[in-house]
Amino acid sequence: MKRTSFNDGWEFRPKVDQFAEVSGGSTPYRPVTVPHDAMLGRQRTATADGAGAYFPGGAYEYRRRFQVAAEDEGKCVLVEFEGVHRDAMVYVNGAYVTQRPYGYSQFVADIAPYLRYGATNEIRVEARSHQDSRWYTGAGIYRDTWLLVGPPVRIAPVGVRITVLETDEERAVVEVAVDVENDERVLRTVRLAVEVADADGRVVASGDMPVTVEPGRRATARQRLYVREPALWSPERPALYTAAVTLDDDRDTEHVTFGIRTLRLDPKHGLRLNGIPVKLRGACVHHDNGPLGAATYARAEERRVELLRDAGFNAIRMSHQPMSRAMLRACDRLGMLVVDEAFDMWTSGKSAFDYSLHFAEWWERDLEAMIAKDYNHPSVIMYSIGNEIPETGSPAGAVWGRRLAEKVRALDPTRFVTNGINTALAVMADLAAMKENEAARQGAEDGTGINTFMADPAARLEALAVSELVTHKTEESFALLDVAGMNYAEARYDLDRKLFPDRIILGTETFPTHIDRIWRLVQEHSHVIGDFTWTGWDYLGEVGIGRPQYRTPGGVRAPLMAAHPHLTADCGDIDVTGHRRPASYYREIVFGRREDPYLAVRRPQHHGKTFAGSPWAWSDSIASWTWPGFENSPITVEVYGAGQETELFVNGQSHGRRPLEHFRTEFEITYQPGSILAVTYTDGTETGRHVLRTAAAVNRLRAQADRPVITAAGGDLAFVSLTLTDADGTCHPAADRPVRLEVTGNGVLAAFGSARPSTDERYDAHDHLTYEGRALAVLRPTGPGEIRLVASALDCDPVMVSVGVEEPDGLM
Repeated sequence: MKRTSFNDGWEFRPKVDQFAEVSGGSTPYRPVTVPHDAMLGRQRTATADGAGAYFPGGAYEYRRRFQVAAEDEGKCVLVEFEGVHRDAMVYVNGAYVTQRPYGYSQFVADIAPYLRYGATNEIRVEARSHQDSRWYTGAGIYRDTWLLVGPPVRIAPVGVRITVLETDEERAVVEVAVDVENDERVLRTVRLAVEVADADGRVVASGDMPVTVEPGRRATARQRLYVREPALWSPERPALYTAAVTLDDDRDTEHVTFGIRTLRLDPKHGLRLNGIPVKLRGACVHHDNGPLGAATYARAEERRVELLRDAGFNAIRMSHQPMSRAMLRACDRLGMLVVDEAFDMWTSGKSAFDYSLHFAEWWERDLEAMIAKDYNHPSVIMYSIGNEIPETGSPAGAVWGRRLAEKVRALDPTRFVTNGINTALAVMADLAAMKENEAARQGAEDGTGINTFMADPAARLEALAVSELVTHKTEESFALLDVAGMNYAEARYDLDRKLFPDRIILGTETFPTHIDRIWRLVQEHSHVIGDFTWTGWDYLGEVGIGRPQYRTPGGVRAPLMAAHPHLTADCGDIDVTGHRRPASYYREIVFGRREDPYLAVRRPQHHGKTFAGSPWAWSDSIASWTWPGFENSPITVEVYGAGQETELFVNGQSHGRRPLEHFRTEFEITYQPGSILAVTYTDGTETGRHVLRTAAAVNRLRAQADRPVITAAGGDLAFVSLTLTDADGTCHPAADRPVRLEVTGNGVLAAFGSARPSTDERYDAHDHLTYEGRALAVLRPTGPGEIRLVASALDCDPVMVSVGVEEPDGLM
């Protein structure tokens, strides 16, 4: 079908009461371009839910006026939505067309019966979001939209499925299955042709065949093609092929990108990709993109994959909803493995108005949508049917799990099935009963034993994970999977090798502070195929779960989530602007992918306090030796490294050598401005070094775009990093100040913000305070030409960045 972007020309407003509107209470529409996050523009309030970053819920409506040519009457006309959050309702010319409760499923609206051909039509979309998730969701039409127009006999939308049946060095057997639809009233025979081309455009396989389709029916045509000496897709070499599928020369055409690779799984060799064992160095990632909110742009998704890959990850678990098509394409191109996840809840709700209200009716259609989206992407190696589902500790939950797993296998038998099971949540009902019984026995209301059990989440989760209660309650839910996904249950890795020798395990979610121990377990156990940290990229909502905290005199434990105006979870290896934090470099060293050490310095204002952050919280440190006002004060320096020992120098003076244990050590010294150097050694030989220098007074605002030229469409963006520096270019993280932007030319400011975890500032403003000396501006092109950004800050000369904008040559 002919596919045309449908992103331009929309109007938006909060949904109005029609009776109030008749009475004069009209709210005007304003123009927007989708993808668009309706929630991000709302005013945050302390009365809203911290899980959603204190953004209030709401109902929204979009409309778009468009024309369909008179000669298209009789054709199939669809509008495809890649994602609308949530409870989408679609109307055309006032008539109801379709709906979709789940906010992460792509779906189509068949609008042909409701159109006025050759005249102006109006499509209207309603969406709403309120207490329906445990993190920030965004709202509205937050992913791409497309107008699809096709002849009565055509290739169905997402109707091409490519399966690699066999492969070796000599040839690959590739099956191309094509769904052909016939809306006519007579039997039709068409000729289906397929050409497979490699990355250089050379045709490496082809075939054609007649296909007869009954009136009003669909036929599936399959061709087996043979690709000689195939280039195999892998993270190291992400080789891609393109299949051009055509009906009757030019009646209808689809182009599908795919890869050739093999997957094998067993407890002795673990996961093998193309016959080679691979351990998943995984990042859990939520779907929001920091200052952009939930709006899904292809370049933003590609940039995240690039930065995660550069930080040492080779796999992403999309948590806890299906991944966008744009990110899947980026993972294919860049060589990132994917575990795509369907749901965060089944029949048991976690929020007041979440998807559990619709799950029983819609789960099959939403699984079908996810797998249809993923099927041709070689980066996808595994499907997760859920995350921390409470039902998994019960027989009824196992029934649901098996139902979902078998549905996935029926739709796609080429990939593996997992489920991110939190063993504590799976037995929560049993723990509640234990608490009640204990309280009754003690004659007390508080149930002291269970309260103590839950006081230290990391230690108590480990103890519970290896209990007989968990072993028994979760056995069936683990057994129905290809891979036992375990959230915070690495204590079971060695135990299950003995209890369940055929069980293959994946750490689907783990504490970032445990990575050294966890990665050792992954390497030591062949039946454990990888680890996914919570989380690879910081995100909006679940505010402050990774924030630094310190023990109070009374020892009162603070709530897990922080108070308003906290904005981010504050627990990612990479912050919401894409800047790597110290935990990221530590992980890279643990993974064995960085030879040089890394210096991180704890904020001296907290020196001597006892750290009391959650297990998701890294130390309150940054890579800086600029601490004005703390001269001659005690300070703690952390050194991460892969050597045997490290030596620390301050202004050229050695502070001795210390052994590196668990890839790290600490030095207690006195802060003196200048420079600090860490040198690592193995067997007395230097293996690497890292230096930090004190910044002089800020006198420069540096602005740097990620690329000099972008394209005018296809979801492209320019990311401009803004940094406060001294004359030598050293970032000054202790002299934050507001930055003001002016954008002119062929583009607009899509977002502007920093990684400050607690702030009242908005991402849609042209002024923003830097955080640790940094901020990020995101520019969206509006047409070919040039975008100019001028940034200014106190005591700094204004700086200008120019980004060229070219006509696009295809999808990103």
